[in-house]
Amino acid sequence: MSTEAKSEVLARIRGALQDSPEAPQVRRAYRRTSGRPAAEIREMFEDRLVDYKATVHHENAATLPERIAELLGPSARYVVPEGLDRSWLPGDTTGRRVLVESRTERAGTVLSVRDLNEVDAVVTSSTVSCAETGTIFLSGRPEEGRRAISLVPDHHICIVPEASIVELVPEALARVEPTAPITMISGPSATSDIELERVEGVHGPRRLDVILLT
Repeated sequence: MSTEAKSEVLARIRGALQDSPEAPQVRRAYRRTSGRPAAEIREMFEDRLVDYKATVHHENAATLPERIAELLGPSARYVVPEGLDRSWLPGDTTGRRVLVESRTERAGTVLSVRDLNEVDAVVTSSTVSCAETGTIFLSGRPEEGRRAISLVPDHHICIVPEASIVELVPEALARVEPTAPITMISGPSATSDIELERVEGVHGPRRLDVILLT
């Protein structure tokens, strides 16, 4: 295209933009805060998780280590982020535990994707969870770790404090640091091909255990 032709096209575009009417203001009337009782929100969240084929458990600080030990089994080698509360973990699994850094990458503490692929499971906490969509948000905090550690191992045990469950997406986003590396989890990793055959574990863990912590 010649220079003159390009100039003519650009002139027409500018003219069209100048003559076009202003876009109408869109009224944003969606809900930003929930009025539902906390118990109802937790029930909604659990229903969504079960529908997505995640397994849900109810524990408190005293029973949590025993539940995690049960989910790990007798020999699973697992990874945890540096900031995870050690009192949550079963003491007799220390020899099978791999500690990784959360965001920093100091020498000798960061596992490669190949290293992570060789562990059986990962245990993390979470930032916030949205009941409306059944979504758990991880944002790279010290108790959640780098994004890779929750995407590569085949089994994710995710601890969700009940106080961190909200109903609506705007409520969840308000609790997440805008610049954080956010991972949103809605059930185990799954996808379907053109024949709608479900395949699990393609983009993340095949198995998701969610522990609702009171």
